[in-house]
Amino acid sequence: MSRWKYVAVVAGALALTCSSIPAATAAPAHRTSTVAATTKANALTAMHGEAFAYAKYTAFAGHAARTGKRLVAKLFQRTAGVELNDHFADEAVIAGLVGSNEANLADAIDGETYEATTMYPGFAAQATAEGCTVAAELFTEIAADEAVHAAAYQTALNSLSDASVSVPAPQVADVVTIVKSDPACAGATQTNLLDAMHGEAFAQAKYRLYAKQAAKTGHPAIAALFTGTAKVELREHFAGEAVLAGLVGTNAANLKGAISGETYEATVMYPDFASQAKTAGDRAAAKEFRKAGRQEASHARAFTAALRHLR
Repeated sequence: MSRWKYVAVVAGALALTCSSIPAATAAPAHRTSTVAATTKANALTAMHGEAFAYAKYTAFAGHAARTGKRLVAKLFQRTAGVELNDHFADEAVIAGLVGSNEANLADAIDGETYEATTMYPGFAAQATAEGCTVAAELFTEIAADEAVHAAAYQTALNSLSDASVSVPAPQVADVVTIVKSDPACAGATQTNLLDAMHGEAFAQAKYRLYAKQAAKTGHPAIAALFTGTAKVELREHFAGEAVLAGLVGTNAANLKGAISGETYEATVMYPDFASQAKTAGDRAAAKEFRKAGRQEASHARAFTAALRHLR
């Protein structure tokens, strides 16, 4: 096949598969959860997966773009948007994730404090014991950042009850490009890198919703703090961990991994969550889970078509 005919075929196939992926729509950010405990727990589990998928597909899109696979990059980026702005946002409503600004800041303080004082120091010690100095150094650096975030969020919380307190500007992200790499570590440290990446991905997605709530309720400085911190979590912390963990492989490997994940969600996870929600009487949640499952099936088909036409 001539080069121009091949490009035309791939463009047509990927244009079709991209168009089959629904455009991301933002769900209402603030609503009290009234669902069963199992439904809420399943929604939170799904949210962690969707947040990680967003971060991962964004990294895959960057690699595809750098290697000249523009249409594959577009497919990954569009799918990432659906995972974050549609699935994660809808599930956040089911779980009642977003509360008052006071509640959101308290939640952020708890999470950042745990990471600064417990999780990352523990991961650093494990990496040191296993001889993976580069991971130990990264974990230690991130722990210090999370302590800064916790302090900033505490100040922001204080500002809500004391008008004389100014909300600090967010930390500036030292952006890391997630390039194709091999895992730098093994054993528990590799597992810890993956766990940390999931945590950072969830934090950035959560903080984006908290930022919307702050902006909607007339607190632009708090919104800016949440938004800026979310960028640090994704573009610096997650990215640095992703490079050490070897998250990004070849375009073919990235597509295969995406197909596997989307297929599992479409055929196992979301149908199971929908069934449990229906049994619990949470019909709206069951509907959302079924919708997400159908869309994940569409994503799997789109990624499969992209892999088939990849050269």
